[in-house]
Amino acid sequence: MLQTPDAFVPLIDAPEPAPAATDTLTFVFHRGRLLLRTPELTLPTAAEVAAYDIDLSRAQPVGWWQGRYCQTVWADEELPPGAGLAWHGMRSLFNAVDDAFLGLASRAVQLAEWARTHRHCGVCATPMQRTRGERCFTCAACGMLAYPRISPAMMVLIRKGEQVLLAMHKHSPSQRFSPLAGFLEAGESIEEAVHREVMEEVGLRVHNLQYFMSQSWPFPHSLMIAFTADYLDGEIRLDENEIAEARWFGPGDAWPEASSSVSISALLVGAHRPPTA
Repeated sequence: MLQTPDAFVPLIDAPEPAPAATDTLTFVFHRGRLLLRTPELTLPTAAEVAAYDIDLSRAQPVGWWQGRYCQTVWADEELPPGAGLAWHGMRSLFNAVDDAFLGLASRAVQLAEWARTHRHCGVCATPMQRTRGERCFTCAACGMLAYPRISPAMMVLIRKGEQVLLAMHKHSPSQRFSPLAGFLEAGESIEEAVHREVMEEVGLRVHNLQYFMSQSWPFPHSLMIAFTADYLDGEIRLDENEIAEARWFGPGDAWPEASSSVSISALLVGAHRPPTA
C-alpha cells in the first residue's frame, strides 16, 4: 500500500543547524524519475549527490525517517547517471522497493515538483520566496500564495448482486480492468463527482455510496478517494473517448489478473474478488 511510512515525521522547514551531509537522505528527481543506486535501488550517497553539482539551496525539507533528515530536489537537465546510478520512473518501483521507501518517495516527488513549478509567481512573474513555518511560496510583489497542489479524484466499485463493474480506461498506463475513476470538477462534492462520472463513463445510475478508503497518488499530485456503490438502473453505455471496455464480473467469471497491491484500486477490487477468482 502506498502510504506514509510508520515513524516518519514531516518537516515544513529545514532543521537548524543543518544536519551533516552524511546524515542526510536526498531524493533527486528529473521529470518525475528518481535517481537511485543500482542494483540495490537505494538513494545516492552524499558524495554522489555532490558530484552532480546540484543546487541544494533549492532543496525542500521532507522530514525525519529512521533517524535521518530527508530532503528533495530536482535536476533541470537529465544528468548522466554515472557508474552505479540510474533514473527510475516511480511506477517501475512498484513491488521493487519496500512500501515505506516508496511512500516516502511519493511524498518527495510531489514536493520537488511543487518547488520546481513555483520558482516564479504565476501572476506577475516575480521570483517566489518560501514562507517560513508554512508549506507555501509567497510573491513579495503581489502577495500571491502557492501551496502544493493536490487534485482530488474519486474511484467507485459498482456492485450488482454478486457482480462488480470493472472498466478498462483508454488512457490508463497499465491497461488493466479497474473501478471507475475521475477527477472532481470545480464546485463538486465527492459524491456528486461519483454520480456524474458513472453516468458519463458507463451510463448507469447508482445509490448507497459507502466510503472505502483514500490514498495519496503521486501521478502527479492526486488524492484518490474510493467508494463502493450499488447499481440502481441503466444499461452499460460507454463513453468511447474514455472507456475501451466495461463489464460485470462475478462468481464463475474469468477475472482480470490481480494488479499491484501498491494501489488503492487493487485493494478495492481485492476486497470484492471471489476467493477462487
